[in-house]
Amino acid sequence: VKCKRGYQAPCLYQYNNRKRVAGCVLPSESHIYTMRKRLAQFRKLGRTPDHKWAMLRNMVTSLIKHERIVTTLPKAKELRHLADKVVGYAKKGDVHAKQLALRVVREKPMVTKLFEVMGPRYEDRDGGYTRVMKLSRPRRGDNAPMAVIEYVDRPGEIRAARVPEKRKQKYFNNLGEVLEHAGIKSIENQQS
Repeated sequence: VKCKRGYQAPCLYQYNNRKRVAGCVLPSESHIYTMRKRLAQFRKLGRTPDHKWAMLRNMVTSLIKHERIVTTLPKAKELRHLADKVVGYAKKGDVHAKQLALRVVREKPMVTKLFEVMGPRYEDRDGGYTRVMKLSRPRRGDNAPMAVIEYVDRPGEIRAARVPEKRKQKYFNNLGEVLEHAGIKSIENQQS
């Protein structure tokens, strides 16, 4: 049995863009075509991978600069992963982490801000450095759902984030002793 390419080999089927395309095993190939699963784990956003990467780099630079930006909901959800990863680099604070951050962030002053301001700010938070909030009105021109993405624990934020467990243990562990030293008795002690 000869296939389309003229080789004497059994034809197999390959799934490519959800179409069933006839393929064959070439004499030099030893692998068998299979279904292409889990290749698009994140949103494509209607762009080529290079264009998407350039757009996300610009957006994360703007997010570091302003600490709050307005964009479409799918872009904000996609940006969240990269923004959290960059803050993780800032928390490490070593030279290699700075080189990795320079690959993503486009402006050197923003890398400086990332490592000097944002790294220490999130040192006791184990993730969840960003917040995505949907806006009530879609964009006027194309009715796209809009969202605000912002860093949490920033000065002037509207809604305060939950206090991380490490910070609770650090500051509130000996709160009773501090209050008693200041002359404030707890309610539990006054009732008994």
